[in-house]
Amino acid sequence: MIFSTNRNTKGDESIKTANKKSPAQAATITEHEEQQVERANATKAQPVVFVHGLWLLPSSWDRWAKLFEDAGYTALTPGWPDDPDTVDAANANPEVFAHKSIGQVADHFDKVVSGLTKKPVIIGHSFGGLLVQILAGRGLSAATVAIDPAPFRGVLPLPVSALKSAWPVLGNPANRNRAVPLTFEQFRFAFANAVNEEEAQRLFETFAVPASGAPIWQAAAANLNPWSETRVDTRNPDRGPLLLMSGEKDNTVPWSIVHASYELQKHNVGVTEIVQIPDRGHALTIDDGWREVAETALGFIQRFV
Repeated sequence: MIFSTNRNTKGDESIKTANKKSPAQAATITEHEEQQVERANATKAQPVVFVHGLWLLPSSWDRWAKLFEDAGYTALTPGWPDDPDTVDAANANPEVFAHKSIGQVADHFDKVVSGLTKKPVIIGHSFGGLLVQILAGRGLSAATVAIDPAPFRGVLPLPVSALKSAWPVLGNPANRNRAVPLTFEQFRFAFANAVNEEEAQRLFETFAVPASGAPIWQAAAANLNPWSETRVDTRNPDRGPLLLMSGEKDNTVPWSIVHASYELQKHNVGVTEIVQIPDRGHALTIDDGWREVAETALGFIQRFV
């Protein structure tokens, strides 16, 4: 299922400052991220920046990065601030994930992207899908792919399955300031509902890490807070082409949320497309069918960049 639009719509000046950065959120990048930026700048290849979401690490993109490198791009896989290097280290030190807000993480990726000499492609999943739309709204992306993206301010649908997926965090207000791990049963519902039990267990052991509770609370209150850090400048004429992707069986970010995001984004002057991937859940970027999703994203990028 695919929808596309390329409308000539005048910008909405009322939201031009929606994603301006706070001086209090001064971002720093790691030595490893600096090395990735330097490597990208030393090549003539088009850079592609991958942005992971909650409960995952940059390593969740390793197979995607190789696929894009083989296709002639230069891949960068930055982390969120303080991301550990491995899943084992993350599970051993969960407290490092706490207190990471959407604005802080967006500014971190802004600094990474701004260090590149060539405007990059940006691809994100889940809350990473929200972050790449924020960055695209700042005019930082040559083309953007948002996969099962968390909702931004103005996206109204709240399906029961999305609320259930978020309940491990929203069920306790104190989780706003904590790092929250998922049990296997919670991961099975939120991520791995569209795969068999054996694959779900393998995905949980291979990829799942604790996550900051703050972004989920921010998303939950976004439409009540006019200054929400989830705001996206959907009208910026420099946003560039955007593809929204949805897993048909996603419990965490169902089609209704992704399509509502599309309805807001399609008024941009740039190309806006949406595609639904059949029989896939929220783990569609890491499960055994990841290549189908990656090649769909790659095909979109190759058309425009």
